Amino acid sequence: MSPEPTSTLDQGTEDPSTNIPPQIIGSSPTPEFIDTVREKIQDIIATEIDLGLPTEASLYYDASTMAPLSALSAAAIARLRAYRPPPFPFWDQLPARKRAAVLILLYADRWGDLRVVITMRAASLRSFSGHAALPGGKADSVDESPYQIARREASEEIGLPQDDFALPKPFRIEQLCCLPPSLARTHLVVTPCVAFLHADGGVDPAPLVDESMIPRLDAREVAALFSAPFYNFLKLEDLPPPTTPGAEGGETKPLPEGHWYDGSWISWKDVPWRVHNFYVPVNNQRVSRPRRGSAQSNLAERLEEEQEREGRFKVWGMTARVLVDAARIAYGEEPEMEHNEGFGDADIIMIAEAEGQFKEVSEQRPEPGKEPAKM
Repeated sequence: MSPEPTSTLDQGTEDPSTNIPPQIIGSSPTPEFIDTVREKIQDIIATEIDLGLPTEASLYYDASTMAPLSALSAAAIARLRAYRPPPFPFWDQLPARKRAAVLILLYADRWGDLRVVITMRAASLRSFSGHAALPGGKADSVDESPYQIARREASEEIGLPQDDFALPKPFRIEQLCCLPPSLARTHLVVTPCVAFLHADGGVDPAPLVDESMIPRLDAREVAALFSAPFYNFLKLEDLPPPTTPGAEGGETKPLPEGHWYDGSWISWKDVPWRVHNFYVPVNNQRVSRPRRGSAQSNLAERLEEEQEREGRFKVWGMTARVLVDAARIAYGEEPEMEHNEGFGDADIIMIAEAEGQFKEVSEQRPEPGKEPAKM
């Protein structure tokens, strides 16, 4: 939907294997050692919370880093819960290979503000490699609903339990709504599905991080997982960093260098289309990455979660447009930046249909090497 980025952030980190004790190099970890590692992980998380390090963004898989919804956030969830998109009967006419869905997974941070889970696509993918994206992908069959597609793909890509009964307490996922469909450059019709991750089960003391919720990224598809402040997708500039709860002198985490937003207009199938470019700070959060191959590296990485300490991740194209639309509906506000007035790409989708872009493979020969494995 816009030119390929000319550069990406350096995503390298120090090799965590240098922190492995010499006595376990070249040996297989015992069950007792694995149990010790798990205990250490919980100790590290608990220590960071107790030491007042919540200048870092909350983790969607750690209920102890989440607070009850603020009034603004509660109203946003209520609006999303009540939203119903206009009918789009053309979805039912699409072959499975042209259907896709993404999951807009929202959760509350330490201040009760909403954050959204975002991934960075693996460089090995044939389409949109290295781009920020919402968890999601193509339909397996025409029998899958958009929400089922989104939940299945989120399970495959980031390890989020696909079935609600598999979620550990106090977590539960509430399906809020679907947004009008968008059109990917690969001519997939993508339905965004909005869900809210509740963590208000009243568990006392605060629950430890459950193994089933810790991100398990598919290295073939996902290079990194991070989060962004949802409300900020309506703003031209970074929102001020929140003050650390209980911190002396109102401690805050400084923002990294660079700006939050820029954008431009393009013409897509003769329709004006706004390209939004957001630059999400990642110096204030833990960025999850795929685990390495050896058992020793895996264990070391779980002792010390990889973190980004500088820079920003770029969120743009269809993903940015979808997040702007979702935030407009949620907060009942128009964005500060120029934007398309309507939600989704229904008009462009119907132009593509008139061009024959959604025919079955047997009816339309794809260009060699152009058919994407994913979105």
